Amino acid sequence: MTTTSAVSAARIFDGTRWHDDSALLISDGRIDGIVAIDDAAGASRRVDYDDQWIVPGFVDLQVNGGGGIRFGDETSADAIHTIAAAHARFGTTKLLPTLITDTAEVTARALDGGREARAKGIPGFLGLHLEGPHLSLERKGAHNPSFIRPMSEADLAAICEYRRESGFVLTTIAPENVTIEQVAMLAKEGVVVSIGHSNATAATVATYFDAGATMVTHLFNAMSQLGNREPGIVGAALDDGRVHAGLIADGIHVDPMTIKVALRAKRSPGQIFLVTDAMQTIGTSLEGFELNGRAIHRSAGSLRLEDGTLAGADIDMLASIRFMHAVVGLPLETAISLASSAPAKAVGADGYLGHLRPSYVADFVVLSPELDHVDTWIDGRNFAHPR
Repeated sequence: MTTTSAVSAARIFDGTRWHDDSALLISDGRIDGIVAIDDAAGASRRVDYDDQWIVPGFVDLQVNGGGGIRFGDETSADAIHTIAAAHARFGTTKLLPTLITDTAEVTARALDGGREARAKGIPGFLGLHLEGPHLSLERKGAHNPSFIRPMSEADLAAICEYRRESGFVLTTIAPENVTIEQVAMLAKEGVVVSIGHSNATAATVATYFDAGATMVTHLFNAMSQLGNREPGIVGAALDDGRVHAGLIADGIHVDPMTIKVALRAKRSPGQIFLVTDAMQTIGTSLEGFELNGRAIHRSAGSLRLEDGTLAGADIDMLASIRFMHAVVGLPLETAISLASSAPAKAVGADGYLGHLRPSYVADFVVLSPELDHVDTWIDGRNFAHPR
């Protein structure tokens, strides 16, 4: 017998519009619909959040770590669970553990960890993001240059095999170290290909979009910039409606004015969406850590190498939404959508994630009217207190 849960709140944002004094009906981890509270009386289970708000769960496509663990230092399903749990406390209900440039051996272990996480049904695990090692040395950022290398046929085969056997995978590549033919093969297999850590020209990157790349990694950071005579990757991404672009909204990686200009300039149907690029500091009091033997310092909301190079971000998704709303000036609904429906659309998951619609996965966040985190539900279950 199917048990129906009714989760009520003062306001529910379904991803498109608000419903006042309503209840979210859930069964078998999916949403049945949104009804008036009085119409939910027959539900088997009732949960009432009184004057709080319910919004779609956040989807983060670039998460290097959390809860004290960096994906790569540890790659097991248990490590992925710790990372996902740390971000769930800030409203993220689906994420991609992200492996930054590393050795072939560590990459293989990361792929095995993803397989294990999927087999165990780790809550919040959507798939993997391989950010490198096939990047540009010129735009390496904090990535270890000794691990950066061209994509081999073995690399290509490993990624495609993971996609066929274990589900979703996104990879960030640079045209400098990956061929158009390799991108076309990845795209044919259903791998989401993102351009990043590259100094390619707009003309070059356009050919990679034609081959099947559909995304740009952390827009403006570690890429060729928009110039008066050379549009760079930034210009190409903003001008191409096929392409989605991740954005780190911490006020450090990208200036608020630049964010406003980019949002106005982005050609649809491709969208800008929020990513955290978070490291293991999320959910901890860590003051620093080591990244491939190099010291990373945590200070004033940023994570940096000794030379000042940014090394990931020290922000969660809810804080990113607050920033976009309070500092950039977006309507709250738009800011929430940039963290939910927009990333879901970017990876082709918008048919079941990012909105609170019938048949969609019951992933949602409970917030106070002041935008404080109250609770997180993943796959129709309260993440903190499964029931």
